[in-house]
Amino acid sequence: MAALRNWLSRSVTSFFRYRQCVPPVANFKKHCFSELIRPWHKAVAFGFGVTLCAVPIAQKSEPHSLSNDALMRRAVSLVTDSTSTFLSQTTYALIEAITEYTKAVYTLISLYRQYTSLLGKMNSQEEDEVWQVIIGARVEMTSKQQEYLKLETTWMTAVGLSEMAAEAAYHTGADQASVTARSHIQLVKSQVQEVRQLCQKAEAKLTEAQTAELLQKTQEDTDERGEPEPEAYLRED
Repeated sequence: MAALRNWLSRSVTSFFRYRQCVPPVANFKKHCFSELIRPWHKAVAFGFGVTLCAVPIAQKSEPHSLSNDALMRRAVSLVTDSTSTFLSQTTYALIEAITEYTKAVYTLISLYRQYTSLLGKMNSQEEDEVWQVIIGARVEMTSKQQEYLKLETTWMTAVGLSEMAAEAAYHTGADQASVTARSHIQLVKSQVQEVRQLCQKAEAKLTEAQTAELLQKTQEDTDERGEPEPEAYLRED
């Protein structure tokens, strides 16, 4: 009996020592399962975060900023800004073109006046040389005129686009964009009108200079034809 008691004591002691060395099965399974699912949790968390970043509707700070009305107002504001920029650029180009044309007109006016003042004082060669200069200035003026007329067509298109954008802004509720666009349209129209008036004055002066040159030339021709008449009259006597 003593021997059996000693054997049982040694067996129980060995069993408890074995359990201390080997972790429990439940803990082992739990540890292994946690190690297996840890990457999956990370992947799911990362993928879910990316999904949220890719869907802007999840933003809750501005619930009304993505409504249809707000999107239309934002879009029409961008349109009015773009058309206003286009109108500004075409207005600048048109004003510059009209100014250059007006300068060419005044150059031709000056040449006509000089030519008119020299009629009857130049020989035929000198007159031809001056007339060639006038023809060159007239060609230059015509070129400038065609350039500004072409830009004027583009400018009118830009005005029409700006007016339509302002109208669209008004109907979508973007009142500030509509008012700003219409004010800009009125401003550029007044600027173009000012340079047009200066151009019209120059064209009127050119017409006067051409008329004066024509009258002077006609008078010179009349005087030349009238000079031989007394000689013919004397020969008849």
